Amino acid sequence: MFRVATIDDVRAYWDEHIHDLEITRHPVGSRGFFDDLDRYHFEKLHHLLRLIPFDSSRGRRVLEIGCGAGVDLARFAKGGAVVTGVDVSASAIGLARANFSQQGLTGEFHVANAERLPFPDNAFDLVYAHGVVQYTANPGRLVDECRRVLKPGGEAIVQVYNRVSWLNALSKLMRVGLEHEDAPVLLKFSIPEFRRLLRGFRGVRIVPERFPVRSRLHGGWKGALYNWLFVGTFNALPRRLVRRFGWHLLAFCSK
Repeated sequence: MFRVATIDDVRAYWDEHIHDLEITRHPVGSRGFFDDLDRYHFEKLHHLLRLIPFDSSRGRRVLEIGCGAGVDLARFAKGGAVVTGVDVSASAIGLARANFSQQGLTGEFHVANAERLPFPDNAFDLVYAHGVVQYTANPGRLVDECRRVLKPGGEAIVQVYNRVSWLNALSKLMRVGLEHEDAPVLLKFSIPEFRRLLRGFRGVRIVPERFPVRSRLHGGWKGALYNWLFVGTFNALPRRLVRRFGWHLLAFCSK
């Protein structure tokens, strides 16, 4: 009988799985570990430095949902934002606190279910949910909570995986599993489906991103073919022709 994943299933999985752990040889929780996570994260997702207001949020109250080890949230804090991070995983929150402490940064952290956030209405100027909606048991409820805690006139930045994307197609063609494919929940959305999920916001702008970059995680002939043929060929195509096939869909939403 098919069993629907629960928030407890999600919590148990992420307590045991540290995102991008494979790219570092430093002990978990060390400064080298956090530096490697930051370097790899923004190497792979270099578009975030261009699109996300890390350096222009001074004085704003910023909430990150699913903050993980605090890599993105630290960028907001360095830019002068007043930051709060929540994650369903206690181990992730422990890492985020250690990351901030080592860098001398100030932040507030909570182990919390993002489908029932422990904050009042209209509490934050910016809500950032990158890499979390696709892994939660009830994505509609999580998005509703993002909107509830956002101040009128504030901005929510929400990211999901694009089902109609180059990476989803390549994964099936090459029979190489997606990262965290064994998670209790792994959702993918088309652009119209994502827009429907966000329909409660006053304004929504969806930007497809995350195009091929060379991978340090995959070896063998498949890894070589990907790194030395596919990446270069795909990125030589005019971006206007392939834009809609980006693996990540980033939504910029106003309340």
